[in-house]
Formats: sequence, C-alpha cells, structure tokens
Amino acid sequence: MSVKYLMILSIGIIALSYIGCKDDDIKPDNKPDTDTIFTIPTYADDYSPIASWENRNIWNLANVHDPSVAYYNGYYYMYGTDASYGNVHEGHGHFQGKRSKDLVNWEWVGGPFYEAPSWIADSLNAIRSRMGLDTIAKENISYGYWAPVVRRVNIGGQDILRMYYSIPIFNYIKTGKVSTSSNFDGSWTERAFIGMCESTNPAGAEWTDKGFITCSSSDRGLNYSRSSLSDWNAYFYYNAIDPTYIVTPEGKHYLIHGSWHSGFALLQLDPLTGKPLNSLGEPYANTASELTARYGTRIGTRTASSRWQGSEAPEIIYKDGYYYLFLAYDALDIPYNTRVVRSTSIEGPYFDITGRNFTNGEGDCYPIVTHPYKFNLSYGWVGIAHCCIFQKENTNEWFYMSQGRLPANVGGNPYSNAIMMGHVRRIVWCPASPDEPDNLWPIALPERYAAVPDYGTITKDSLTGTWEHITLKYSYGQQNSASALTLNTDGTMSGALTGNWSYDETKKQLTLNNVVVCVEREVDWEANPRRVTFVYAGTGKNLNATYWGKKTK
Repeated sequence: MSVKYLMILSIGIIALSYIGCKDDDIKPDNKPDTDTIFTIPTYADDYSPIASWENRNIWNLANVHDPSVAYYNGYYYMYGTDASYGNVHEGHGHFQGKRSKDLVNWEWVGGPFYEAPSWIADSLNAIRSRMGLDTIAKENISYGYWAPVVRRVNIGGQDILRMYYSIPIFNYIKTGKVSTSSNFDGSWTERAFIGMCESTNPAGAEWTDKGFITCSSSDRGLNYSRSSLSDWNAYFYYNAIDPTYIVTPEGKHYLIHGSWHSGFALLQLDPLTGKPLNSLGEPYANTASELTARYGTRIGTRTASSRWQGSEAPEIIYKDGYYYLFLAYDALDIPYNTRVVRSTSIEGPYFDITGRNFTNGEGDCYPIVTHPYKFNLSYGWVGIAHCCIFQKENTNEWFYMSQGRLPANVGGNPYSNAIMMGHVRRIVWCPASPDEPDNLWPIALPERYAAVPDYGTITKDSLTGTWEHITLKYSYGQQNSASALTLNTDGTMSGALTGNWSYDETKKQLTLNNVVVCVEREVDWEANPRRVTFVYAGTGKNLNATYWGKKTK
C-alpha cells in the first residue's frame, strides 16, 4: 500500500466570485489604449468556511485530489480520488466529478457508483482461495477509492468516456483482518484492483461497470510475510493503483500503472473491450521475469533496487514523436513534486533531460515540472503532484492539473494541509539549452490558469522591471521561496540572478544567462486584488532545477 494514501487527509471549498480587471501595463505598445475587461476568479484558497456537502455546487475546484480530465460533449469532465475536507463526501458515492466549459469555472457532477462493485470481493476471495487462504466476509472488506483516469475514446464509431479506477483493499493477507497496527499479523496488506467503467452520459452520472482489469501482483509466490510494520520491502512487485491510459498513433491501447513498489507496468489492452489483450493468469510468480511476462513490462523505476522507492502516479501523453511520462515523487502531504521523462517508443526506454535512463532506474529524473513553492504575500502551496496532462480541445495548448495543498497551520488551522484545491496550469514547452532550440520539455507555469485574453505581442520593453524569481530545486518537504529579480533595460540582471538577459519576441523566450524560459500572461493569484501579469517557466539540461517567475513591477 502506498505511503501516499496512508497520509491522505480529507478536505472542502469556497464560493466563486469575479471582478473586472484593467491592466494597461500588460498590453503591448502597439495596441490602442482601451480598457480590456475580463473576469478573474476571486475564490479563496482556504475554502473551509463552505466545506459542507450541501455547498458542493459552489465548491468549484475545491476537494480535488489526483484529478483526471477528458473532453466530452462540450465539457471537460474531471474525476479524482475520494477525499474531502472533513470527509463530507462519505456516503455520497465514489469518484465524484466536476465539469467545466472553460477550465476556470467548474460544477459538481456525480460519480460512477455508490458501492464497491461486487466483482472486487469476488475476485479477491477467489484469489485467496487459490492461495490457500480463508475468504473475507464482504462486510469485513475495507476499501479505498483512488486515482481514476478518464479518456474519451471512439468505440464502434461512438465516442464514449472510459474510466479506469483503482480500489485497494486494507485487510491483511494472512488473517484477513483490517490492517491496523493492533491487528498486525506478520503479513502485508492485501492487493489493489483496477477496474473499468464506461459512460455516454457522464452529466447524468450514468456509467456501466465492465469489471476486472488487473490487480497487484507479486514475484514472491506465496511468501507474503512481513517482518514488521517498518519493513518496506514490499511483497507486491506491481501495485495496481494510479492507472493512466493512452491510445497510440497506431491505434494500440495501453494501461500504465504502479506505485512505490518496483515501478510502472505497461499492459496492452484490447481496444474494443478495454481489457488486457492477453491472459494474466495468477497474480503471483516465483520470479520477476515470469510475472512481468504476464502482468506487464516494467517501463520505469526511480530506484531499480528498491521496493519502496517514493515514485508513483504515472501519466502519459504523446506529442511530436515522443511519449512523455509524468510521475510524482515522494509523500503527498508536503514533499510531492512532479517530474517528466520521455521515449520514442511506448515500451521505452524513457530518458530524462540529462540522459538518465528512468527505465533502468539510474537515479532521480529531471526536469522538475512542479514543486512546493511560495511567492511573497502568500503561504504558497505544497503537495503539487499526481497530475493529469491534457490538450485543450481544438488547440495546441497543453494543460497540467493536480491538487495543491496549503501548508500546515495556515491561519491557525491545524488541518490546513488537508485543504486541497484543484490547480489547472498551462504547460510551456521549453528548450533544454540555448543551443538546442528544438529539444523541448514540458514545464507547468507558476500561476494557475485564469483564461487571460491574448492581448498581443509581449515586447522586450514590457519585461524590464522587478520580478519574483523562484529556483525550483529539489528539497524534500521544503517550499522553494521567491527572491527579487530585476531585469534592467541595458540587458543585465540583478538580485536573485546576475549576468545578462535577452528576449526572442517571436518565440516568447527569455534567456537568463544560459537558461531559456518561456513567457506568458497569467493572473497574479497572490496580489490583492488579483491582477494580470507576466510569468515565466523554463529549465536547463544541466540545471537540475526549474526557473519560475512573475513580474511584480
């Protein structure tokens, strides 16, 4: 079982209101001096005052955890892990959803089911019987509901939403007792299951469950013993949670899943049924090679020799000849951060920006896509990972979405780290170095998406002035803080960075010494009132970090 979910705290949100915004300073010099007005969200980041279930229709992006987004019939539908501030979601169905037309304003929609599908208990007990174990009474099975992935696919000429979901079982293998420290019986907790359901009416929460896809699988045969609760040398080779799903340009369908244990499994699916293309057989074997031949090729691992490696939540997209595999590092409460690797083949090998081989577990991967951070005038955000990546319909714009948690004890609230706001961020594709203009890597922008209009060209002159700069460097459990950076009119820099800067107006690329960052307009969410400003994000192949910035003056 993933440490991430042992640490899940519940959550809840705020009303959404709007104000007009006039920002002449972000207009290009060649535009008429006319007022440009659009609405900026003013909902509070701390949504605890309206966290009750009765307020769900004004939650907007509150109570979001491990989101997945797909476009269907004019809306972006989003579903995620069962979690809410104060556990207000309990008793109201599983995998609650939201939908939006503009990625800024979201309304609540129901999930696919209210009870665990019966096939899970049946599958679990069938496996236990074949292992020589007693069955567990259905009423004594403890379920979790985690991390679905949703995609629009065309099956037989009809567009449908297909959702893969994970349901872990919190009972010990040996005795079947619920896995608490007082019940510890010298065994590991039971396996997780991945199932699938489909819908042509997500707005009405009408889903048809299709049943079993895969489950956690072991290369240790029937040796499920655990020496102590501090033993992290997991019984399961693949942990069947955190699925992601892709249809390749050739029309092949694949599921990728895995968490914390030995790495990520690639499992080919039948396009029509959405189920494994080949028979899986028993979810245990005596060797890893025997197991992976049936339960999927291992395409990635943070540390090849570790069974408790602190990586999870794969998410995959295809763009311009590469499969980009995003992954989450570390525990979810504060340290959570996002990395990305890529391959020209769905089966790998996957490499990071420095050339490290993630498939072989050659060490921590870069670039950093998100990381705990803090701009001035705010508490900042932590726990920013387990993302979904999606393309805006009929555009070339790509988006990153995850939860963001407030740090602990914000505003005197000892439970503020359980507040999880959905963050939608645009992705920019940045060169690995000034000498490699076509070697592009995805980085999320430092400010959340607010649908700022395109005011036209961003000029070099408009970038001079004072910025808040953050160097996102890997620092376990620590927020990276902002420092003042001045871009001087003579092309020099002072403050957080020193040296020279230049700007390519056509590409919207700002070069800070030898690091190229991409410039966009977004909302300064920390300002009061919030306002439109310039932001940048980028990385370098030798930086082992990411640059984030926003203009303040």
